[in-house]
Amino acid sequence: MPRVESGLEVLVHGTPALLRGLRVGLLAHQASVDRRYRHAALLLGDLRGVRLARLFAPEHGLWGAAQDHARIAPARDPTTGLSVWSLYGAQREPTRAMLRGLDALVVDLQDVGARYYTFVWTAALAMRACARAGVRVVVLDRPNPLGGARVEGNVPDPAFASFVGLHPLPARHGMTLGELAAYLNEVHALGCDLTVVPMKGWRRAMDWEDTGLPWVAPSPNMPTPDTARVYPGGCLLEGTNLSEGRGTTRPFEWIGAPYLDGHRYAAALTALALPGVGFRPARFRPTFHKWAGRECDGVQVHVTDRARFKPFLTGLAEIAVARRQAPRDFAWRRPPYEFERRRLPIDILCGTDRVRRALERGAPLAAIERTWRRDLARGRAARAPYLAYR
Repeated sequence: MPRVESGLEVLVHGTPALLRGLRVGLLAHQASVDRRYRHAALLLGDLRGVRLARLFAPEHGLWGAAQDHARIAPARDPTTGLSVWSLYGAQREPTRAMLRGLDALVVDLQDVGARYYTFVWTAALAMRACARAGVRVVVLDRPNPLGGARVEGNVPDPAFASFVGLHPLPARHGMTLGELAAYLNEVHALGCDLTVVPMKGWRRAMDWEDTGLPWVAPSPNMPTPDTARVYPGGCLLEGTNLSEGRGTTRPFEWIGAPYLDGHRYAAALTALALPGVGFRPARFRPTFHKWAGRECDGVQVHVTDRARFKPFLTGLAEIAVARRQAPRDFAWRRPPYEFERRRLPIDILCGTDRVRRALERGAPLAAIERTWRRDLARGRAARAPYLAYR
């Protein structure tokens, strides 16, 4: 199996002089580990000549205990004794006071390859704040668990910018966090003094299992690489009253609601002949979140061909069929959602209201998919100069 070294491992074992003599902060979460499961905070703290002075936490907190949308309060890390400043809540970017005295901010966050996953936007806001404060940013790169070869989904309208899409990116963007940092810094003029520590051995066509790196859930409802594969479509269901499987052992893979007939739902989805995916009738009872304690009828989403699977299109299909089969019971989720109080959650997830309106009109999925092909081609061209791996 190929050996991939994360940016954290490359820094610690190959280029520690990059931080020598500096007072640094660390933006990290529970998946910020090396292949021996040692956390970045401990590894950086042990580097000779480096003073780790402060920790910053994204959504779900430093150790990933908080569920989605839970505001994270400042805390103290019992292992290092350092203060942990929250960047998910009333404050979503570091203030000058939080950055005072730092020479550099190290960012080590495992992303999952979908634009709605908030870690990339936390990193972008931190880069912008560091630019204003004169603090260097060092991003330690990690694999995109969806690989870097395929790009899918629409490119948002900037008018719909939100914390699940501050800048236009395809739903499945096909970039690593380091590539995204370089792209956003230049294309969207964040202006920070940026260094990306690249991985060794990663290739764009790799599945997560090809990397040899351990999977640590970067958030509570991202337990396996299989979850990440369906997430660019499964997350769209957060904009509806369908359960996306939160509160179960298969989040984003179990989809349903008490008002559906799972066998009928599975049959209709199967009839669409979507690439690389199968649907099995399923029943589940969420322990929390939507329909907590209620039995839901629906499907389990089974990825049968990773190379052909289109998660974003599949998520739209799951919504379209549910609306058609239960028009009186299906509903769009109302705001607030991810700090947005006016627009519908489905609209900020899609970065437009055009997708929702097309679903409401009953437009064929193939016709909806055609609407974003030109923008997607332009997006692929725009990202090309920032791709650091073959």
